[in-house]
Amino acid sequence: MKIRLIGKNLEELKAVADEAGLPGFAARQIADWLYRKKVRDISAMTNISKAGRDALESKYEVGAILPSECVSSSDGTKKYLFPVTCSHGNVFAEGGERMEDGAVEAVMIPEDDRKTLCVSSQSGCRMGCRFCMTGRQGFHGHLSAADIISQFVAVDEADGLTNAVFMGMGEPLDNYGNVMKAMEILTAPWGFAWSPKRITLSTIGVIPVLKRFLDESRCHLAVSLHNPFGDERQELMPVQKAYPITDVVELIRRYDFSGQRRVSFEYTMFMGYNDSKRHADALARLLKGLECRVNLIRFHKIPDFPYDTIPDELMEQFRKRLNASGIVTTIRASRGEDILAACGMLAGKHE
Repeated sequence: MKIRLIGKNLEELKAVADEAGLPGFAARQIADWLYRKKVRDISAMTNISKAGRDALESKYEVGAILPSECVSSSDGTKKYLFPVTCSHGNVFAEGGERMEDGAVEAVMIPEDDRKTLCVSSQSGCRMGCRFCMTGRQGFHGHLSAADIISQFVAVDEADGLTNAVFMGMGEPLDNYGNVMKAMEILTAPWGFAWSPKRITLSTIGVIPVLKRFLDESRCHLAVSLHNPFGDERQELMPVQKAYPITDVVELIRRYDFSGQRRVSFEYTMFMGYNDSKRHADALARLLKGLECRVNLIRFHKIPDFPYDTIPDELMEQFRKRLNASGIVTTIRASRGEDILAACGMLAGKHE
C-alpha cells in the first residue's frame, strides 16, 4: 500500500523530497500541487522532473479520498459522503493503530458570495449528546489529517470555498493532533494560505484541550452550550459532568476576543426544555461582560427524542430578551434539513 502525500505538512514533505532524491525546494512544489492546484495524481506535478515523479510514485500517492455520494438540498446546500478508514488511537498512524472502516459527511453551504464547508473530524462521536444523530451512532474512529483535508479538495466547490467550520461529525478537540495539523495546512503560506479568520472550530468544551487550542490557534471558536443550568445541561450532554459550562466560560474569559478572533455560543432550542425567560436570564448572567455572540439554532426533530422544535415567535422572543440584556444574539438560518444536513443531523452511513 502506498503512503498518502495529502495531509502532510511542509516538514514531512521535505523528508519525502529528500528520500526521493529531490532538491529541498521540491517540498514547496509538492505542497503547491497538493493544496493549491489540488491534483489527484503525482504525474500531474509537471514542474518536478520525470525521474523525480517516478521516484515519488514508487512509494507515494496523492491519496485524496473522493466522495461516494453527493445529494443536494432545495436551498442549494450539498452533502457529501466520504468512505474513510479511521484510527482508534490518539494520533493517526498508518498500520500502527487499530483501524475501523467508517463514513463521514461534509456539508457545503452557499450564501451570497460565500461557500462554507462544514467538515467532519471523526466518524461518529464519543461525547454522547442525546440530541445529536452523530453522537447517538457511537464512535467509529478519528480521521487523519489526510481525510480531513480530502474533504476540502474533493468537493465540487473545492476551488471556490471561502470558509470552513469544524462542526460536522465528531468532537474536534477529541482528535486534536489531526485537527490542528489540518488547520496548519489550511492556514500556512505553503498550504491553502487561508486567514485563520476563515475557520471556526466548534466544541462542547473539553477544557484541557480547549486551553491548548486557545493558546496555539488564532481560529474562531464556537462553544455548544444549549442550557445555562448545569443539571439540565447534563441531561442531554454528559460532558457537563466532567467539564461544567461555568468552567468552560471562565477559561474563555482569560483570553482576548475583542480583536480579530471571535467566540460564539451555540444554543439549540428545544420546546419546554431551554426556552423560558428563566433560561434567557441565566444565559445572560453566565456570559455577562464577555465579548461574544449567541447563535440560536432551530432543533430538527429526530427519532426517540422527547423534545420538539419551538415556534418561530418563541425563538424571536428569546433572542430579543438576550439582546436587551446586552448579549448579541442571532437566529441561525436552518440549511439542508431536507437532505438531513442541518445541525445535529449528520450520521453518515456506517455499517
